[in-house]
Formats: sequence, structure tokens, C-alpha cells
Amino acid sequence: MKTILVLAPTPVLPDAIRSLLSPEDYRLLHRTDIGDIEPLAKGSFLDACIVDAEGGDVRALWMIEKLRQLAPHTPIIVFKGATWEWEEEAYLKGVSAVLGKPVRGRLLISMLERFGKHATVQPPPRPLPARTTPAPLVRPTYELANSPQPALQVLRRFSEVLTHSLNAEAMLRQFLMFLREIVGINRSSIFLRYSAGSFGVANPDSRQLRAAAAIGLVPVALSNIELSLDAGIGGFLFSTGRVLRRDSEDANDGEIQKEFQLLGAQLAVPILDRQTIVGVALFDERLTGEPLLNQELELIFHLLEQLGLALRNIWLHDQVVANHQMMTDVLRELTSACVVVDRDLKILHANKAARTMFSQPGHRGAELEFADLPAALGSKLYQVLNTGTALAPFKYHPTEEPQSIYNVSIAPFQQQDGVPKSVLLIVDDRSKEEQLRRLEVETGNLRLVKTMADRLAHEIGNALVPLSTYQQLLADKYKDPDFRAGLETAMADSVKRISRLTSQMRFLARDTLVSREALPLAQLLEDAFHEAQKYQPLKSANLKLDKREQPIVLAGDRAALKHAVAEVMLNALQANPSNAKVEVRTHLDSGERGSHWVHIDIMDNGPGFSAEALKKVPEPFFTTRNVGLGLGLAVTRKIVETHNGKLEVIDGRKDHPGTVRISLPLDANAAA
Repeated sequence: MKTILVLAPTPVLPDAIRSLLSPEDYRLLHRTDIGDIEPLAKGSFLDACIVDAEGGDVRALWMIEKLRQLAPHTPIIVFKGATWEWEEEAYLKGVSAVLGKPVRGRLLISMLERFGKHATVQPPPRPLPARTTPAPLVRPTYELANSPQPALQVLRRFSEVLTHSLNAEAMLRQFLMFLREIVGINRSSIFLRYSAGSFGVANPDSRQLRAAAAIGLVPVALSNIELSLDAGIGGFLFSTGRVLRRDSEDANDGEIQKEFQLLGAQLAVPILDRQTIVGVALFDERLTGEPLLNQELELIFHLLEQLGLALRNIWLHDQVVANHQMMTDVLRELTSACVVVDRDLKILHANKAARTMFSQPGHRGAELEFADLPAALGSKLYQVLNTGTALAPFKYHPTEEPQSIYNVSIAPFQQQDGVPKSVLLIVDDRSKEEQLRRLEVETGNLRLVKTMADRLAHEIGNALVPLSTYQQLLADKYKDPDFRAGLETAMADSVKRISRLTSQMRFLARDTLVSREALPLAQLLEDAFHEAQKYQPLKSANLKLDKREQPIVLAGDRAALKHAVAEVMLNALQANPSNAKVEVRTHLDSGERGSHWVHIDIMDNGPGFSAEALKKVPEPFFTTRNVGLGLGLAVTRKIVETHNGKLEVIDGRKDHPGTVRISLPLDANAAA
């Protein structure tokens, strides 16, 4: 009988396979978590594994990796959904076959039988060598002479101290009890540097020492006694770093004798961490009244040095814990969803916003699982874990919530040899911001439409006033030649004004080019100047073009570019109606990445632009004249930007105070 394992999140696929296989020939096992199959895989009980890969779920690929590690010789069959995109990656990881749903019984049975015939045969184990009589163990002479019991007792005592390795006060008290039992000290106390809120933990920045542990002394009395590194016992030990006895010549200071008397001690030993002093240990004589020997003091000194290193480690650990707790609190209170995922696709951290955003309905427990994340984000996380390369921030639109918009950032964490151990997922809900932005745009468009409608109605009304006047007098004065001449002039002017307004509205409404053709620049400028003269017929108007040996050829919409340049030239003609002169200068330029540009400077001989006009000229509806919509340069800018160019108003010079520059891109052939 063959044993088949099915890894599937639901029993749908296992039930379908079970109905197609004979129970006498196949034993089917269904598991949802790959952690439950480790004993089966390592014991070679499985003849084949079947993995359910539904939709865009990347966890199936991760299960395949784990299966290959646990059971490298077991065939793997994948049943994929309609949209599973990891088929090629699955074959590269050693999958035997990838089949589509629904399950076809004859094909599945044929594959299982074929895998059974061609399964890897493990070689038989080599016979063990004949057992020989072991040689007698020769113990060293010192082990035979000395019993191991005292050494084992010391190790047992020392292990009792290690159980309090992260609790400074308990560790120090256990150490003093151990020392009292071994050496027989009557009274002892330990003073440490301290900081507010961290009693009993060394602080290298403090100059005060406070009681952290004591034996044989009243705790209330110790709470009112402090030592200092600037005077007394603490000052001496800090400056010398060696043991101080009460009856020595170094202890003649009155402050030192007072502290020895208050604490009932006969000697003081510094507690070092191989860098600086972290505390002071004070000891009385033995219970029998005998003083401690120098050899015993040396041993105690070295033990206290190890204790000082442990105290510094405790202080560093407390700092790390405090910083970690602070970062956890910060992440928990962030409105952005923060999730940290390790290489085994386990959620290491998920703040409150992430659990609210991704928790599935009916999910048991408060912990977030990788399966709770959307498939689109799960595949991106898997990609960063495999490549070690962070992804650029991107927008994410959930299929079940089309109105929601999320900004997603994925960055690798703790990289080692280019492979990240975990990744950080940050998801910002931008739905409300995007909705507000759309409302602002719509409101701005409505205001623009309102202003445009008001200005357009006013301008069309001005164009219709002469026509209305002549229409009222038409029946009575039609036979008058002067009347007919005035009517013809009024009709021509009104038609030109309304036609210009129509063209401006049409070009403002376009976002793409209607046509694209080769345009000689010199001819385009001359045609635009003649077009501008239709709306400002001045006999004294003059156009000055710079002559070039090699003509410049543009590519774009002829009608649109002609209208754009004509609008700028019309403003130049209107700048000095009595003696209008328009000068156009062109020059080529090379930009970044090998791009080529032509700059068209259109200059007039008017008074120039004011400081306010320089800022507002390209804006819609800004005009310095009493007539007109103020859309000329706005339309020009729209046409130029549609051609991937830009419009600039340049500070004037003495000879040409008003200058407008149109910059358009050229292809390489035109630039040459």
C-alpha cells in the first residue's frame, strides 16, 4: 500500500482524490500545515506528495521548497488553479508534474504508478564491523586521587547564580549567599551605579552608588546610605582600582572610616567590567572573627570582575528591551500597516493597523498569518525574500474593494550575504486622500468652467454688440454704401474674434496630437506671424528672423504649433501698436541622455513684463488689457506641453524687455 500526502488548505482536493483512488492500494493523508509532516517525511513513509496551489497563492511554492528539504527523493505533484503563475518556478524547484484542475483519475493513477516504478532505491546499509573488547580506560592520576564531588558542588552553586542572569538584584543576592556559604562572611553588601527607574542596574554615566543587595544588614538603613565615586570608599576604589582594608594606612580618611563603620565592613573590593568601575562590594570578617586571606581576596576580586561584566550585559539588555518596547509602541500606534515576514513566511510582527486591515472574517485568534495577506502582496514579499532587492513604492487596488487605494512599500531586513532574513511591508491607506484629491480637482475644474463660461459669454457678447447694432439698422440703411462697408467690417472683426475663441477652446480640450508631420521652422514662424497680423493689422509691424545655413525641421501638429506661436506673436504686436517690431531668435541645445532641443525666443519692443506679470502670464484668464479672455499664453503652454516642450517667460533685457521662449524637442536627424 502506498502512502500519499496531500497538502491543501481545504478538504476539497483531498476528498476528490480519495474518491478516485482505491483504499486497498493507497493510503491518503491530508495536512494543512507543513510543520505536521516532518516526522513522516524524515522517516521515508511517503510515496508521493500532492500540493494544492490555488490562485496567486505563493505559499504553495514555499511548501515545495520545504518538502524538497525534508524529503529530497519523494515525487511531488502540484494541482494548480486557473491563475497560478509559479509553474515554471515549481519545475525549477524539483516538482515532478504540474496538473490542472479538476482531478483526472486515470492520469493521476498512471503518474503514481510510474513514480513507484522509477523511485530512487536506497542502497542497503553497510554491515557493522565485528565488536571488539574495548580497551580499559586509563584515568589520569589527579582524577584518581581526588574525588569529583567538590568540583560538581561548585558548578551546582554557580548554576544557581546563572538562573538570575537577567535580574541584577536577585543575581547579586544569590552570589552573596553563595560566597557566605563557601567563605563564611558575616555581613556583606554591594553598591552599584544607578539611574532613575533602573534600580540595581549599572549606569556608566552616574557618579553615585546605591545599595543593590546585602546580607546581615537592615534594608531600611541601606536605603538612606549612598556612596560616591568622588569621595570616601568609592572615590578611593575609583582612583586606585584595588582592594581597601579598614585597618590599612590608605583608610585614614575620616569619610572612609565613617562609611566602614556605618556599613559594618572591614574591607572594600571594586567591581570592574574591564573598562571602568560599576560598583563596590563591602565585606565583614568571617563568622569566626578571622580575616580573609589574600588568596581568597584575589579570587573574590576576579569573581566580582565577572559579575561586573554580567551587570554591564544586564544594563545593555535593559536598554535594548527599552528601545525595542519603544519601537513596538511606535509601530503599534502607527496608522500605517506594518508587517515583518521571515524566510519561513511567518509573521514576526504585525501592528494594530495591519491586523485590522488584513484579518479575515471568522479568523480565530488575534495573530496575523501569511495566508491572511492578499495574494498580490504575498507574491511581492516572496520576490523580495528571494532576490534581496527592495521594490519601489507602488499602488495597490484590492479587487474586492475597487474604491480603496493603498500605497505599498516592501524593503528587505537583516541582509546576510545578500539574502534577507526578513522583509518589512508598509501599507498606507490613501483612499480618503485620493478621494479628497479627486474632489479638489473636480472642484477646481468646476471653478475653472464657471470662470471660463463667464469670460467666454462676456467676450462673445462683445463680439456680437456691433452685429446687433447693425442688425437693428439694416432695414433702414441697407442702401447706404457707408453703412454696408461698416457692416462688412463689423462682421469680419466679430467672426475673427469668435473664430479665435473657438480655436482656443478646441486646443485647450486636446490632450494628444491630431497629426504629426515635418515642419520647417522658418516657414512655421512666418505663417504664425501672418496669422497674428489678422487679429492685429498694423502696417508698421515688422518680423525679424535670424538666418541659419542649415534649416531646422520640427515634427508635430502644424495647425496647433502655428496657433501656439501666433498667440505669442500677437501679444508681441499688442505690446507696442504704434511701432510694433517682433524679433525671433532660435538656437539648438543638447540636454540629458543625448536629447536635442530648439529654443525659440520671441521678443518685442514694448515696455516689458512687470514682476507680477512674470509670475502670472502663463496662467489662464490673466491679461493686462481691457479686452480678451487672457487665454493666449495658456493655450500656447497647453499645445507646447502636448508636444513634450515647455514655455518660459524670461526677464527682459534693455534691448528686448519682453521675451517668451518656446522650447521643443528635436530628434537626432533634425538636430544634425
